[in-house]
Amino acid sequence: MAITRIEAVTYGVEDLAACTRFFADAGLEPVHTDDRGALFRTPVNQFVELRHSDDPSLSPAIHAGSGIREIIWGVDGPEGLEVIRRELSTDRPVTASADGILHSRDDIGYAIGFKVAEVQPPPESIRDYNGPARLDRVNRPLVAHGRPRPVRLIHVALDAPAADHERHNEFYLRRLRFKAVDDSRPVGVFMQCEGDLMHHNLLLVHRSDGLGTNHMAMEMSDFDAVIEAGNHMTEKGWKESRRLGRHTLGSNAPCGGRIEFAYDMDRMDKNWKTRVWEKAPPHHLWMVKFPGDAGQRSGGGGD
Repeated sequence: MAITRIEAVTYGVEDLAACTRFFADAGLEPVHTDDRGALFRTPVNQFVELRHSDDPSLSPAIHAGSGIREIIWGVDGPEGLEVIRRELSTDRPVTASADGILHSRDDIGYAIGFKVAEVQPPPESIRDYNGPARLDRVNRPLVAHGRPRPVRLIHVALDAPAADHERHNEFYLRRLRFKAVDDSRPVGVFMQCEGDLMHHNLLLVHRSDGLGTNHMAMEMSDFDAVIEAGNHMTEKGWKESRRLGRHTLGSNAPCGGRIEFAYDMDRMDKNWKTRVWEKAPPHHLWMVKFPGDAGQRSGGGGD
């Protein structure tokens, strides 16, 4: 079996109207909204669902406040789904809902699900760029995207207790066959799905020593789209918690906060050897700074 990607993320939220507006402003395609919740879709057929925090259909929360209630992982086929069911059933409840999704919990207590991935190819969106040794665009001035939209969900970071963090990571690394790409001992392990090349699809942040949603990252079509999407969000009144920058671990160029718009993340194949960092590397290779930005996080090697 191989887990290939994030298939869906479900949030329990205290202010449904504000959160619905937030994800709509972020550029996700609305599938439906009503007084019980909202459903959004990416072009590659992943979903973000919002529900009231007290909705009885949600998996019970393990922390106070709004946040992710369940992550559904896409699997490469029915056989892989059965492998996961047998593996997890050895020591924890695993149930199947009417839609065929398996539901369980990880060793921290976060709700996780699994279904056969229903992937659609990303839309073609390639921009030409000029450079010292590259001449792609002649007599064609570049124009703005206008309203850039995320292409896909690429990773989720969850806060985790510091105690037993190695066991929490091992659940994914051993039981679900994730791969450790970067092990930042003070922060967490950047883990890659077995069926993906993305630098990481999951990070459990034990540096925070708590429970809750750290962030979710959405890949954009190019670097310009990251900046335009970030500008659009601030114009709509949302405040970023990190300036535009480029991460040290992953090399992706993100901006945002509880959600990240990201582009150009590292890809690692089976030949990659896990890097172990006894001391966390600097958080950014570079970050845009302005006067008064002293409080912006600039170190720590987190995501």
